[in-house]
Amino acid sequence: MLTRLRNPLLALIVLFYLTGFLTAPATAGMVGALASNPDAAKIKGEELSRIQRALETEIVKSQLESYGLTPEETRERLQGLSDEQIHLMAQASDRILAGGDGGAVVVAILVIILLVLLILYVQNKKIVVK
Repeated sequence: MLTRLRNPLLALIVLFYLTGFLTAPATAGMVGALASNPDAAKIKGEELSRIQRALETEIVKSQLESYGLTPEETRERLQGLSDEQIHLMAQASDRILAGGDGGAVVVAILVIILLVLLILYVQNKKIVVK
């Protein structure tokens, strides 16, 4: 009796395992939202101004200066970012400007610093700490 039920029971367990634990949640997003939007330049300008306000805060400014970046170099690199990078930095800078809790501000500052370092790495620039 047990051997006769073993195969269907095993098949049922495997079926539940595969459907219950190995299914990925669906993700969705806007495809080409900025490209198809006629106000894309306006949105990009607003995001650039939000990033610029965040870069003018004392904490971020001092951190960038410690890496040897002048405000002019920062503005030049900001102009060379893609739309997606600008959007990500604008979201991070909103968290800095909002204040929020201390942990979120630190994480947002670290994200901005990492993005700046990534941009430096992509452009084959070296940071020398003396």
